[in-house]
Amino acid sequence: MESPLNATSPFFLLLCLLLTLLQVPTPCISDPNPLQDFCIRPSPAGKSPNCKDASAVVSDDFFFDGLANEGNTNNSFGVGLTQASVVEFPGLNTLGMAIVRIDLAPGGLNPPHSHPRGSELVMVIEGTVLVGFVSTDNVLYQKVAKRGELVIVPKGLVHFQKNMGKGKAVAVAVFDSQFPGVVSSPFSLFRTKPAMDSQLLAKAFRVDGEVITSLLSNFGN
Repeated sequence: MESPLNATSPFFLLLCLLLTLLQVPTPCISDPNPLQDFCIRPSPAGKSPNCKDASAVVSDDFFFDGLANEGNTNNSFGVGLTQASVVEFPGLNTLGMAIVRIDLAPGGLNPPHSHPRGSELVMVIEGTVLVGFVSTDNVLYQKVAKRGELVIVPKGLVHFQKNMGKGKAVAVAVFDSQFPGVVSSPFSLFRTKPAMDSQLLAKAFRVDGEVITSLLSNFGN
């Protein structure tokens, strides 16, 4: 009887094929790799998987001026976020990058959140900003950064930015994904549709149910 581990047996060849496939990264776990010079997504931006015909591509497809304007910080957090992901800037398609402008009013906070598909490099442009993140071991790493200084936030970890100065602060965050996604910790707990069970949240946070009811109300639930 032929051994199943014989190099010419069908079993051995199938096993080799399966092991090879397991080593190949799939599109569901990473940004698409470009197979051509560029792949501009046609309008509406970010909705079509196809590339704009190369004959219709113009210089403006590689240009985005959305970060030139100051973000609106007139909100309860005192933060304005201006995004340039593949949705807003179709020229980023297949290039594996995105950028966000972060405007912070005095005392402003970009509340704890995470990006499931991208690491984040934060550079302070103006002012003084506290940048921090929490590891999976619940260790807090944080650093006050000034103009021209950088802080890296690893992919998927909860992090935040807070203005530590008396004036406004501006930072930019660059991601290694064309669409890193965002999960806001406060909103993902207290602004879900439908609302999360208050008793569940009260037990998780070890507080009275009235506290959770108040928090849910603050976030519109």
